[in-house]
Amino acid sequence: MPTATYIDVTDATFAAEVLERSKTVPVVVDFWAPWCGPCRVLGPIIERVAASHGNDVVLAKLNTDENPRVATQFKIQGIPAVKAFKDGKMVSEFTGAVPEPTVTAFFNKLVPTAAEKAAREAARLAASGDTAAAEAVFRSALAEQPSNADAIAGLGELLFARGETAELLPLLERIPGDRRAKALKHRIFLKGFAEKHAGENLESEAAAAPRDARARYRYGLLLASKEQYESALDELIDSIRADRKFADEAARKAVLGVFDILGPDDPRTRQYQRSLASVLF
Repeated sequence: MPTATYIDVTDATFAAEVLERSKTVPVVVDFWAPWCGPCRVLGPIIERVAASHGNDVVLAKLNTDENPRVATQFKIQGIPAVKAFKDGKMVSEFTGAVPEPTVTAFFNKLVPTAAEKAAREAARLAASGDTAAAEAVFRSALAEQPSNADAIAGLGELLFARGETAELLPLLERIPGDRRAKALKHRIFLKGFAEKHAGENLESEAAAAPRDARARYRYGLLLASKEQYESALDELIDSIRADRKFADEAARKAVLGVFDILGPDDPRTRQYQRSLASVLF
């Protein structure tokens, strides 16, 4: 039998022990107080369920009498109150001394599935350079969970590196709204564009016609295919300045594609979002 384990958190440690830690592992917080009878009923239940999940979840306890700031921050009006955190945000909660099956179901929704664990391990293998093992584990994860976004994105990177787009494109259709899938589709398009125009001097074409939206757009795509993203964005935004409507706003769409590749948190994305807005509005 696993033994119950938990950490005590306070106003001073909540940010680090709960919010920051939840970016790597789910954290469940039990808000309680010594005088609370239902808290004493729920306490052993939630500790037992948490312990049964091992290292897949962390149980934290916060005494609301001694730590009023966090209790106020999360609008605790009745205890026991239980809140779950993932990626620095609260994702689910319940209040009261609920029965053990309800607590178990609450935890089960938080912990990673076997496929999710496999995808994480595959990502670690890929990062270490063992791409053959990573691919095998990614495929194992997808056999278990065909729409696992992490496994699709990870396997997609390996397939893209080998130029195997025939398998890659249908795979990405399983997660059409995922930014990583969109980014891979953009990279496939850029790679194809660069290969198609390999014999052309698009740089000279753009230099010779600086107000030609088509020339600036084509050179921008070439730069993006080479991962020279800042220069690419400069060219594409200049294409928009020259003719915003060119080819059904192709340059604007290409800029948004580069943003997908870079990701929303990349400082270049934020910088060029402002540049794009200044041109469009």
